[in-house]
Amino acid sequence: MDNIAGTRSGLVWAVNISAALLVILWLLPTLGLFISSFRDRDQIASSGWWKAGSAAEQSVGVRATPPDTAVQADGVFVIEGTVWDEGQGGTVSAFGTSAQNPAAFAAGEAAKTGEGYDLTVNADGSYRLASQAAFEGTRGERFFVTTSTPPRLTIENYGRVLQAEGIGRSFLNTLTVTIPATIIPILVAAFAAYALAWMEFPGRALLVAVVVGLLVVPLQLSLIPLLRLHNDIGIGKSYLGIWLAHTGFGLPLAIYLLRNYMVGLPREIIESARVDGATDFQIFLKIILPLSFPALASFAIFQFLWTWNDLLVALVFLGNSEDQLVMTGRLSGLMGSRGGDWEILATAAFISIAVPLVVFFAMQKYLVRGLLAGSVK
Repeated sequence: MDNIAGTRSGLVWAVNISAALLVILWLLPTLGLFISSFRDRDQIASSGWWKAGSAAEQSVGVRATPPDTAVQADGVFVIEGTVWDEGQGGTVSAFGTSAQNPAAFAAGEAAKTGEGYDLTVNADGSYRLASQAAFEGTRGERFFVTTSTPPRLTIENYGRVLQAEGIGRSFLNTLTVTIPATIIPILVAAFAAYALAWMEFPGRALLVAVVVGLLVVPLQLSLIPLLRLHNDIGIGKSYLGIWLAHTGFGLPLAIYLLRNYMVGLPREIIESARVDGATDFQIFLKIILPLSFPALASFAIFQFLWTWNDLLVALVFLGNSEDQLVMTGRLSGLMGSRGGDWEILATAAFISIAVPLVVFFAMQKYLVRGLLAGSVK
């Protein structure tokens, strides 16, 4: 019964469910990173991104103002203040005098501290510390409060990251590297793929075999020789050098992909154009390129994503100076210097993946068509 027309086998449903699970597994971290980029440090530390729409509760230690700020009224020494720092706010639901039980008393109740002082913390965060005798010591009394902070989303993280942390400059540097490093290999590979697909000349099969062989050569083997060559001809540690490096590393895949696609185009169209007197360049420009757009877009996605996310080639051929550092290099530096500032890391990471996401979703409909190039005759 599984082979009857109109029915679906269990394998089809398994594939669909697996694909849906993969999409969810990929989407959830991205969504969490996006939401976290709009939260401040306290919210990230107190709750997960899935609770961004609800109030965040946390227990924190508070130190009252020093004893020398006490005011005597009616024979009682009083210290008053608030648990909130400047610019903060929220609600205090409970408080305590020890870390073992930070929510021993409800907001508004009176409690005795270990030193015998009378402590009251109100729901709005104000507190009152009273004593019949003068307060001793130089440090304020320490107590604990359980706070409830309303949800708050802010774009301050983006302003801080783009300006103070240098991500804006690195973003422009990455665009300067990625766009030419994507366009140049496409232009070169398109001409080479057309020649290998439709032009007859001695050694064509050998060149195709060499291209296929270059696909499996690790780029790490050529980093040092290529860098020495760049230094010898004066283009080391420059944008021109890294453009040429990315072009060389991307050409084997580009030529292989475009050649497989072009060789599958209808021969009758090309032969008819030659009969009408069209030259190879005219055929390439007016027939081959428009018909090969899916394969061009497919390679553009791969090359753009690989170049944008690259760190090794950028460090070798461009360097890590402040005015040339790319996004990946900047993020690696933030991991060392801002390892505890999760709001900064989340914002910087989302800025880094925003452009690749836009490029992928804008051109993904051509991806499968380009990858299947030449597989069906």
